[in-house]
Amino acid sequence: MRSRVKDFIEISDHTSLDRLITTLVAIRDSLPDDAEPELKMRGDDVFGRRLSISYFRELSAREAELEAKYNGTSPDAAEIERLAKELDKVKFERAPKKKRAA
Repeated sequence: MRSRVKDFIEISDHTSLDRLITTLVAIRDSLPDDAEPELKMRGDDVFGRRLSISYFRELSAREAELEAKYNGTSPDAAEIERLAKELDKVKFERAPKKKRAA
């Protein structure tokens, strides 16, 4: 199964309408068909508003490598699992609780 990640593109509110339309068309044309893009307005009157485009994309090679490392599909995952099971067998005795002074 291939993984996808949600990514974002931010467009500030200081742009002309023609430039905004051109930018949005260029973004739309560059996205893959299964990107499922969404456009939202974010921000507030104090810090400013911006258009935020979120879309799905395939993981990069580096992201996929890290994903495999941490989701248990790497070659080291079996060794880590074996060590974890071995540690679960170690008996642990808790120190007695100290009484608080009143």
